[in-house]
Amino acid sequence: MMYFKDDEEGVPLQEVDNGNEPLLPTQHNTYVPRLYDYVLVANKVEDMEDQLFKKQDAFILELKRKNIRVTRVENDGKLFFGVRAPEEIFTKYKYLLKVSDGCNWSAEESRESSVSFCTRIRIVHFVLNNTFIGSGEGLQDLLRQGAFETMFCLHEKKEQKKLKKKWASWYSVLRLFQQPVTDVKDYFGEKVALYYLWLGWYTRMLVPAAVIGIVVFLYGLAFFNTSPLIHEVCDSDIIMCPRCDIKCKAWNLSDTCIYAKVSQLFDNEGTVAFAMFMAIWATLFFEVWKRHRSLYVSKWNVFDWCDDEEELILEIVNDPQCKPKEYRHSYLRSTLVLLLVTLVLVVIIGLTQALVIFRVLTSILLSKSQWHLLREHATTIAMLFGAVLHYITIQVMTRVNKFVALKLCEIEETRSFAATERSFTVKMFSFQFFTLFSSLFYVAFFLGRINGYPGNYVRIAGEWRLEECHPSGCLTDLFIQMAVILVLKQTINNIFEFTVPWLKMLFKRSKTKKKSRKCGNCYRKACREKDGNIEQCDLCKLRDWMTNYDLSDVNAFSLFNEFLEMVLQFSFTTIFVAAFPLAPLLALINNIFEIRLDAIKMVSLERRLVPKKTNDIGVWNKILEVVGVMAVIANGLVIGISSDFIPRLAYRYRYGPCAVNNNSGLDCMTGYINNTLATAFMSNMNVKKDFQELITEGGHNVTQCSYKDYRSNEDQSLTSQFWFILALRFAFVILFEHVVVICKFIAAWFIPDNPNRVKNHRLDDKLRRLKKELMEASTLYDTTSTVV
Repeated sequence: MMYFKDDEEGVPLQEVDNGNEPLLPTQHNTYVPRLYDYVLVANKVEDMEDQLFKKQDAFILELKRKNIRVTRVENDGKLFFGVRAPEEIFTKYKYLLKVSDGCNWSAEESRESSVSFCTRIRIVHFVLNNTFIGSGEGLQDLLRQGAFETMFCLHEKKEQKKLKKKWASWYSVLRLFQQPVTDVKDYFGEKVALYYLWLGWYTRMLVPAAVIGIVVFLYGLAFFNTSPLIHEVCDSDIIMCPRCDIKCKAWNLSDTCIYAKVSQLFDNEGTVAFAMFMAIWATLFFEVWKRHRSLYVSKWNVFDWCDDEEELILEIVNDPQCKPKEYRHSYLRSTLVLLLVTLVLVVIIGLTQALVIFRVLTSILLSKSQWHLLREHATTIAMLFGAVLHYITIQVMTRVNKFVALKLCEIEETRSFAATERSFTVKMFSFQFFTLFSSLFYVAFFLGRINGYPGNYVRIAGEWRLEECHPSGCLTDLFIQMAVILVLKQTINNIFEFTVPWLKMLFKRSKTKKKSRKCGNCYRKACREKDGNIEQCDLCKLRDWMTNYDLSDVNAFSLFNEFLEMVLQFSFTTIFVAAFPLAPLLALINNIFEIRLDAIKMVSLERRLVPKKTNDIGVWNKILEVVGVMAVIANGLVIGISSDFIPRLAYRYRYGPCAVNNNSGLDCMTGYINNTLATAFMSNMNVKKDFQELITEGGHNVTQCSYKDYRSNEDQSLTSQFWFILALRFAFVILFEHVVVICKFIAAWFIPDNPNRVKNHRLDDKLRRLKKELMEASTLYDTTSTVV
């Protein structure tokens, strides 16, 4: 047996006993079905003198003073408060929206007779969060203190079922790029709809990028067995210097034959064209996205929507006597935040250095292993371990970064929630970007370039040698690092994102089913009618509320997490794509499932997000622009500095057999591998001290070994070829970046942000509104003149 208490001006206390229909007054037949905009949940406190009870009661009384109707239902030690706002709040909102400078051209509510349910939820959510009790504490304070457990808005069963059928199901994966974004907008609001619109457009644009990436990969595969560079490595008898200090023996260059073949797949001439294509692709994606977005925001009548002005309107609706939150800027606070942000970035970069030390120590330990396989591939395995540890670091630092970013936003004391959200987004993305890419930047631009040479190695603490590039080239290390992080990040994150809410829901639902058997069933005809005029009984209300209560919780940054994940993936896809041409293909495959996975999670596994109205993806636009510029710089540096493209070019036209007329019968790249190697002689005491007894081959001491560098064999000084190639590298980077940046500017100029039909639609809409305002003004003038 359960007891339910309705609000004070509603139905009196009733008893519901295992399915027996309560006797209701006959006048309830004329009631319109009540919309419960929000539900508050609290643990029941028996002691009326308890501070939590007093705060609960004070908050509910404060809501009623605002004419908000509150229905209380008790169940199993918990109190559920159904909240319904009066229509006068929405009438004020519509009127203020109409006269607002930033919203009057675009608000469909100002031209409709009623407010959509999405807008109702948004308004009530703001009112609840800005209602304060006598001590100045708001709802968020009460949630932290435990006076209330949680709050949520309700899913609408009809619309929820409709979205499940059309969009939020694994069957919908077969529809690939088709999404009912307008239906999503009507249910979750424009902000969520624009996220899925952007994600769908990004996924669609990945198709040409993935195709070109596959072509580049196949181009390398076509010369897999015919490349003279591969044959030169595989047929070589050159003895190479040991790669570490402990138990690393001299090795034969031909041992890296397989790695040389693999590196050919992503370090070839096609890589340069692909990197240039991806840099321009990022610009085209962004420019065409702006056109695609404008079509929908114009259709949804939110083209000129202003988030800050709506927040001001909500403040007036909540409290007509409110005072405006003035714009403030504190140089002291800004300086403090800047210093703290710099400190956090330094810590993140420090973690990158820790990963470097970890790889060095792991390589040393593996070199001491008794297993031949671990000793032979110590460096490669250490690189893989480093990539996995980097992934674990990313997961830990994601939580740390979020906490720090929120605290920094509190120090800033931003004017509005929209400003807080923008500030948080920039800080969180910056922290995450450095967390993900610091290690990659080290591998791409520093690994193997600061480790010294035989007889003069750079050592950590004067003892441990810095790691060298992979025997097949530095780009191989970057490829391995990116592949491990990208695959792990996408697969494991998606598994956890879906399974954790699903398991939580199953666990909660199993408990709820046990309770529902005790409660019995409701047989009232009115509760079963879809369009009946009688409000549901308390038992049916409770079941509906419990169904939503069992879902995973959401917050203001739930959508932000999805955006962050995808924008970081976009960064991976564009910034170092020269080292991993298959990254767009992996991103495409992931996103096809990501769209449906997020949809299922949002519709079926999570509580309903508070619908937000907007006309853009906000500060993410600026971030995407920055990523596009960084993609140009990074890919130019990867090709110019990390890859062997420039040294090969220099050898072909200056140092190779083709540069000499009488050797034209040979392949232009013949002898390239040998040209890139320098020789260290054991007669040099510094070399002998570094290697000691490590220079052995087949049990016999050798008198010399080779290493990859442009140095003189006599005194190990840098050769003129090194300086010539270095100059070519810098020249290429400058030329590459200028050409691509010019192409980006031309593409941005050539493609208008808004299609002509959108411009014409807005022009007609403004003209109609001005004519209507003029007619209303003329009518008012005529009426006034008649009265006078």
